[in-house]
Amino acid sequence: INLVTALTSSFFISKFSGLISQIVALAVLMPMVASLGGNAGTQTLAVAVRALSARELNRNNAMKVVFREAMTGVLNGLVIATVLATVAGLWFHNPTISLTIGLAVTMNFVAAGLAGILVPLTLEKFGQDPAVSSGVIVTFVTDMVGFVAFLGLATLIVSQ
Repeated sequence: INLVTALTSSFFISKFSGLISQIVALAVLMPMVASLGGNAGTQTLAVAVRALSARELNRNNAMKVVFREAMTGVLNGLVIATVLATVAGLWFHNPTISLTIGLAVTMNFVAAGLAGILVPLTLEKFGQDPAVSSGVIVTFVTDMVGFVAFLGLATLIVSQ
């Protein structure tokens, strides 16, 4: 499964190869967007799987927890995005690249929070063990959202 998700990510990245070849900073920053989102998603996932196994997360409080994780993603995303955008600005001396990575990281943190809670809830609903399959799905979601958000925003913002 991981090979398929990696190939899918590579396919989508290849669609932006022209832009990446023109703006090398994008290639340098892409792993940061994916890695940070993946870490956030994995952390949320670990908390969710533990809460499910301890029966602290259930149908009665699921929507409240989903909303809380989305808001946590927004807040953490804004903090990390501000730091990373500042570093990118100092590194590349390009405020549009800073804006692009800041927005993409924020979007990816929200996706990470949502995927980290919704994937295990969905797997459990369908009778699957969320501890077994959730990780690869959450990683795929954060990689795809991170890459597509970053490169898509770069297409809209940086290349103008």
